[in-house]
This record gives sequence, structure tokens and C-alpha cells, in this order.
Amino acid sequence: MDYFILKYLHVIGATVLLGTGAGIAFFMLLAHRTGNAATVAAVARIVVIADYVFTATAVVAQPITGYLLMDLLGYSMREGWIVISLALYVVTGLFWLPVVWMQARMRDLATAAAAAGEPLPQAYHRLFRTWFVFGFPAFAAVMAILWLMIARPSIPL
Repeated sequence: MDYFILKYLHVIGATVLLGTGAGIAFFMLLAHRTGNAATVAAVARIVVIADYVFTATAVVAQPITGYLLMDLLGYSMREGWIVISLALYVVTGLFWLPVVWMQARMRDLATAAAAAGEPLPQAYHRLFRTWFVFGFPAFAAVMAILWLMIARPSIPL
């Protein structure tokens, strides 16, 4: 496959990961701040769909396009920046997978509260706090991966 096509697809995937991550966090935070169960339910419903359609697609595409680029350019899997990038990718996944479940659960809790005309339950608030905290290491890892991808520093291991 052509280098520029692979690079383009890889950059698009990285952009989608960063963009959907930031966008989802922004919209969920703003919905949460309203305290309105119906608003949270509606936004969480869209966020869960966006995570499955956009984030999950990019999560699958990134290692494929990354491997193909690495192979095409003659890099080794033992290059320091690649090893660290892959480790950070695993860290991101370890935080992202529970977040996807949390978002779906928060959606369900908010939907039930809105249908019953009740405020958001404590279970929702506990999940939101955990979801919020999980976002920081995941987002930081993605930012670090992007820097490594662009800089490709020589890192001895």
C-alpha cells in the first residue's frame, strides 16, 4: 500500500481517537453539570453510539495502519518509541474499555431516572466520578502516543 495513504489513514485514526475522546468528555461533562436526568440520558445515548462507531473503529485501525507503516518504513518492533507507544496504547485500552461500560450504565441509570421523574441516583454519580478520573490517564496516554508518533525519538531500551 502507498506510504501516504497509510500515513493518512493512521493520522485520521489518531485524530478520531483524540477528537472523539475529547468530544465525548466535553459533552458528558456538560450534560452532567445540568443535573437533568433526561439531558444526561440523551447525551449518554449519543456518546455510547459515537464510542462504538468512531472510537472502536479507530482503535482497530490504529494498530493495523501502524504496523503496516512500521513494516513499510523498516522500523523494528523493538524501537523504543514504538515499544512505549504500544504500552501506552494498552494503558489507554485498559481505561477506555471500562469507560465504555460506564457510559452505557450511566445512560441506563439516567434513562430510568428520567422515565420515573426522579433525580440522577447515587449509583450514577459514583460512576460519573470514576468515569471522570479514568479519562485523565487515557487522554494523557493518547497525547503521549501522538507525540511519540510525530517525534519518533531515539529511546534506548
